[in-house]
Amino acid sequence: MSKPKLIYFDAPVSRGEECRLALHLAGIDFEDVRIKPADWPALKGRMPYGSLPVLEIPGHPPLAHSNAILVLVGRRHGLHPADDFEAARHEGMMQHVEDLRAVVSPTIRMPDAEKKAAREALVAGYLPQWAQAAERNIGDGPFFGGGKIHVADLKIHMAVRWFSGGKVDHIPATIFAEYPKLVRVHDAVRDHAGVKSWYART
Repeated sequence: MSKPKLIYFDAPVSRGEECRLALHLAGIDFEDVRIKPADWPALKGRMPYGSLPVLEIPGHPPLAHSNAILVLVGRRHGLHPADDFEAARHEGMMQHVEDLRAVVSPTIRMPDAEKKAAREALVAGYLPQWAQAAERNIGDGPFFGGGKIHVADLKIHMAVRWFSGGKVDHIPATIFAEYPKLVRVHDAVRDHAGVKSWYART
């Protein structure tokens, strides 16, 4: 029997990486298909919504969008709350991360001068507001919902990591440093044994 296949770009970032982490933490043996940017135009039309990541599970149609993939994996493998209201609260936080990506990602393709102005505006307004809203909704930890890691934590981790690495031009690596709950979730995911084992692969 063939195993599940996760399709994403050949980079350890963003939506694809959080899905890889979820599958790994769930103990699922999956095929990690990594697409080169040059190959993407020919593949785009074959994806359910023309985007990645996509999870292919034998016997089912392809499943697109990171939140859908994460919730499915989480529900099946104890990485998403069983209580329906708490699950919805986690999904709200996951959407909050997607909102962040939807605002910041368009700046990637801007000309340099326009990008600088746009990102400086984000630093002055949107990013602190986003972080404040996240901070209000994160509990006492160490993870979003308490003492156990869930798929929502993987999204928070990837969002904070995106900026803390210092590689996003015109956005300081310390943009979220004043938000201890966000930093705490990021660090708790980073230090989780299952996450460490993913990055320890050679």
